[in-house]
Amino acid sequence: MFETFEFINEDFPWFFASLVAIMGAIVGSFLNVCIYRIPAERSVISPGSSCVCGSPIAFYRNIPVLSWILLRGKASCCGQPFSLRYPAIELLTAILFFWAWSIHSPTVAILGMLYISFLICATFIDLDHMIIPDRFSIGGMVIGVVLSICFPALHGIEGLPIISNIQSGLIAIIGAVVGAGLVYWIAVLGEVIFRKPAMGEGDVKFAGFIGAFCGWQGAVFAMFGGALLGTIILLPCLLVGRLVLRRGAECLVDESGNEGEGVQFGMQVPFGPMLAGAGLIYFLGFNVYVDAYFTEYVGHFFGS
Repeated sequence: MFETFEFINEDFPWFFASLVAIMGAIVGSFLNVCIYRIPAERSVISPGSSCVCGSPIAFYRNIPVLSWILLRGKASCCGQPFSLRYPAIELLTAILFFWAWSIHSPTVAILGMLYISFLICATFIDLDHMIIPDRFSIGGMVIGVVLSICFPALHGIEGLPIISNIQSGLIAIIGAVVGAGLVYWIAVLGEVIFRKPAMGEGDVKFAGFIGAFCGWQGAVFAMFGGALLGTIILLPCLLVGRLVLRRGAECLVDESGNEGEGVQFGMQVPFGPMLAGAGLIYFLGFNVYVDAYFTEYVGHFFGS
């Protein structure tokens, strides 16, 4: 059976790639349910999907991406518009699954699809609620270690079964410890310097999850790459926010004639999406350059 799979995959590479993309869109639809229901502590299985008006959504009107296009973004039962984010997450998941399948072996790609799903859920829940549920951080960390032991290919380990399983498991454990530890101590130093919490506990555990799947190199890259992503994304937002506040300052006048302070822009910014973005970049191909850099750097450091 495996030989048949390899034959089809080699001679018709677009066949399985297309199936993976379709599966990604279907998984993305389920992730939308998870993102909406898990913070509310509701079951992700039952009841089925329903419209905001309360009417159940028929399965043939719940086709990922396609239904939103055919219905022009409006519910068929009541005509209420529904968010563009639903098809966007479905399309995003399909693209990322396809990308993972294109650059990794089937085993690593399938494991990576679980990793990507956790990243997507954690990202949008953190954006909505400023929290990362433990099932995606601690749970994901444990799953990452277990899968690493069972499938050494996740960390590129080959060799005798038992030895390779142990090596892969140790890589995952070290990655989880380094990831969580690095973010924890940076958060502690940030709190000492700025006299307020710099990062939440969820970020610490989430970095450990990334390390379990990507090793310590991926965890380190997620931390500093996430900080760089945050800088690139937030600086333009802060500049725009300052301009908007400055233009509106004349309107913020209280009854005594004094100028109001306005709402400070960007007081709380979730770092989880930045970690997820960098962790995703690492897994989807940038690991080659990051690992090569660390190999060269560590080799020079120890004089080898």
